[in-house]
Amino acid sequence: MENNEEVKQIDTLDNEKHQKKEHKKVNKEIEKLTEENKILNDKILRISAEMQNMKRRYEEEISRICKYEGEGFIKKTLGILDNFERAVSMDDDNLEDEVSKFLNGFKLIYNDLKNNLTAVGVSEIECLNKPFDPSEMEAVLTEHKDGVDAGLVTAVMQKGYKYNDKVIRPAMVKVSE
Repeated sequence: MENNEEVKQIDTLDNEKHQKKEHKKVNKEIEKLTEENKILNDKILRISAEMQNMKRRYEEEISRICKYEGEGFIKKTLGILDNFERAVSMDDDNLEDEVSKFLNGFKLIYNDLKNNLTAVGVSEIECLNKPFDPSEMEAVLTEHKDGVDAGLVTAVMQKGYKYNDKVIRPAMVKVSE
């Protein structure tokens, strides 16, 4: 009987050793899985942040495209506006001759074109008698004028325009030195 009890004790000890080994094995597996879980959660967070950044950049790009949608067409139209302006400036206020009648029609077209451009967000850059601003103007000539401060725009050679607060054509100006 004593032998039987010894065998039982040995079995119990073996069983406990085996359980300890299994417990260590399970703990190592849990640690391994916990580490993998942390790594995967970190990857998910990074991917999520990158997706949010991509979405934000995409929305900003779409907004920018929509905001300046007609810019190419407007730039081409500004040349037409300049030509109408030159034609209208030839008027001598004599409404009896044929040229003045044509110029009156040109004035109507010019005003309609200018109003339509203003309605879509195009505005003229006001620069005459203002300080020179290189972000909106190009100095094509300089001159010395008595009684005029240096850096002041004295003449506009070609009007400049903005489209929704973006300069699409800088004004070409003469600046005092």
